[in-house]
Amino acid sequence: MYLPQIAGLGLGLSFVLLFFIIIVVFSFIPLGLWISALASGVPVGIVTLIGMRLRRVPPAQIVNPLIKARKAGLDLSVNQLEAHFLAGGNVDRVVDALIAAERANIPLAFERAAAIDLAGRNVLQAVQMSVNPKVIETPLISAVAKDGIEVKAIARVTVRANIDRLVGGAGEETIIARVGEGVVTTVGSSESHKAVLENPDLISRTVLAKGLDAGTAFEILSIDIADVDVGRNVGAQLQTDQAEADKRIAQAKAEERRAMAVAREQEMKAMVQEMRAKVVEAEAEVPRALAQALREGRLGAMDYYALQNLLADTRMRDSIAGPRQPEAGKE
Repeated sequence: MYLPQIAGLGLGLSFVLLFFIIIVVFSFIPLGLWISALASGVPVGIVTLIGMRLRRVPPAQIVNPLIKARKAGLDLSVNQLEAHFLAGGNVDRVVDALIAAERANIPLAFERAAAIDLAGRNVLQAVQMSVNPKVIETPLISAVAKDGIEVKAIARVTVRANIDRLVGGAGEETIIARVGEGVVTTVGSSESHKAVLENPDLISRTVLAKGLDAGTAFEILSIDIADVDVGRNVGAQLQTDQAEADKRIAQAKAEERRAMAVAREQEMKAMVQEMRAKVVEAEAEVPRALAQALREGRLGAMDYYALQNLLADTRMRDSIAGPRQPEAGKE
């Protein structure tokens, strides 16, 4: 009586085991993806899908773009797409770019598109920009004409992607910098700011003639001046600043000369005081010389009194010739 139960239990375990095996197989082998590829006319073998799993390549990211490419008439292989994926590229974006280029009659090979994608460029955006040119607006550019007036301008640059120069070509920042340099050169070489205001296309012609798109990933179609305005009078401001600086230098030099004159005056006063001291010192030697002459007998008493009378007479004459002294009680 236990044999039928054991047989039923074994059959149930067999069905469960078979179910798990089927789940594992279907999870490892994308059978649905294989059927989709087969129905789309893209022969992809089961072994190839298993190999993708073993190489840790998501089969959907290879098979779906391959189906899309075959439907668009592109001759691509699984190995090409898988190699690009393993190199770190975006397979779906490359395929979309190839389809867009095919529809727009733009010659673009898979190797070229893959190189552009691996270089970090958006190859699909580049193809779209080749069909629909992009407008790049520069920031406000300030330049000064020869008459010293500042001119401010904003330019709009219409560019188209150059697919042949996408690898190694400069980007939008270089275009903006070169256009800014051209605007500054054009305005700076103008005799007057009025000439720039009257003919803004002068800037466009000059900038385009310089070939600013050389070495870049773009081709410049046109440069249009969106806005031009007058700024400060830089020349007058510079002259004012220079005059102010010259005035300060002159004031500093004058202050230096005044300080030197004051110092020289003080030196002369000191010299006058020194000479007066020497005169006083010399006058102090006269009584000593007279005393010495009296002691040695070279000067008599009468000669001394005669000298005193002469000095008294001289003082009297000086008092008479000098300014009149005010009387007591009168001013």
